[in-house]
Amino acid sequence: MSLTRDLVRLIRSKEINQRDLDAAALFTLDAVANALAGRRTEPGKKLLALSERLNASADPGRMALLQGGLTHILEMDDLHRASVVHPGCVVVPAVFALAAETGVAGIEFLRAVLQGFEATCRVGMAVGQEHYRIWHSTATCGPFGSAMAASCLLELDEDACVDALGNAGTQAAGLWQFLDTGAMSKHLHAGRGAEAGVVAAELADLGFSGPPQILEGQRGLFAGACPDANPAALLAGPGQPWQLHETSIKPWPSCRHTHPAIDAALELSARIAPALIDTITVETYQAALDICDRPVPDSVYEAKFSLQHCVAAALNMGRIDFKVFEKQPRSEMADCRGRVTLRASDPYLSAYPKDWGAAVTLTMTDGVRLSAVRHHCKGDPEDCLSPDEMRAKARMLLEFGDVGEPEKLIDDILAMAHGGPPPVLPILTA
Repeated sequence: MSLTRDLVRLIRSKEINQRDLDAAALFTLDAVANALAGRRTEPGKKLLALSERLNASADPGRMALLQGGLTHILEMDDLHRASVVHPGCVVVPAVFALAAETGVAGIEFLRAVLQGFEATCRVGMAVGQEHYRIWHSTATCGPFGSAMAASCLLELDEDACVDALGNAGTQAAGLWQFLDTGAMSKHLHAGRGAEAGVVAAELADLGFSGPPQILEGQRGLFAGACPDANPAALLAGPGQPWQLHETSIKPWPSCRHTHPAIDAALELSARIAPALIDTITVETYQAALDICDRPVPDSVYEAKFSLQHCVAAALNMGRIDFKVFEKQPRSEMADCRGRVTLRASDPYLSAYPKDWGAAVTLTMTDGVRLSAVRHHCKGDPEDCLSPDEMRAKARMLLEFGDVGEPEKLIDDILAMAHGGPPPVLPILTA
């Protein structure tokens, strides 16, 4: 036996009801909308150019690479808090890449999405918090999810599925070093995570073996990259709802670590005159500081990973959208960013990663202090986006991506939960 086999059995034994299918369709919609909007960005155009060069339309692995990368570019894709992974950008692209080849029905498509999310998130919860300091968990845990989803579509038996996850896991990689320069590597992490699972499952379908103890083995993932691994988390709570239901949807296009502080700052923005702010204190958890302590962001991407900029923009502009990260707003927010102090403190330190929280405290020039606290924020399961809000977000992204007939695409994706077929996506049409 192995942990991988136990994981496969746990996932394949879980029941699926209509609520699960409806939720999976909404998360699929979110991933698709992010991918199609991502085509309009500079990194997206480079991914499209590579895909044309490689004739990606004829290769499911390369299509998964393309769509996975595109899905993660705008920083609006989903996030599972307990594992700190973005499951949608690796799982949904893998399923779409194989859907046309397998002729899968819509409900089976969504079954694969649910299974892929489950594997990604459970592995993510097991790798431990220290892993995330160096390794981008979406890149290292994502291949398990894309392989699980692809194995479902290819109808692999248990042994072959274990092989697929073993070979997906041996491809696990993705380092945070790109943050120092704002390089485009994070998008590659999502794309390669999606591609790795597709390739691993297709090889398993041909009898290509993989290491069954890829997680717990002496030379496996836990030993190599997880100083505080928690193997028990992999199989904990088998009767719990699907992990997809525990996944958050982003309402704002920035790193999810900035969102609790954004949410609190937006509350305060309606109560103050920004010019009268003297100091701003943000209290949150350590991982948010490790990733998003960036007082002088020099690019759009760095601004999306800057707690200082996100809080300053929320307080001064009363909104967070694509425009607030551009050059002129970055310049205009410089003085306010300089008044921001970041601090890691309880209760946010000890609550993370189960809860992602923050407090924003303003001291005004007249000495008045104002605070807003968030133990979670908009888009989390405790305050989830409604189906109408999910549609509105998708519509905004699809319009940004210049997609014709966005309402039809939205309807077609959501119809999969009720027997409709998977739609054909205009991914390669920039």
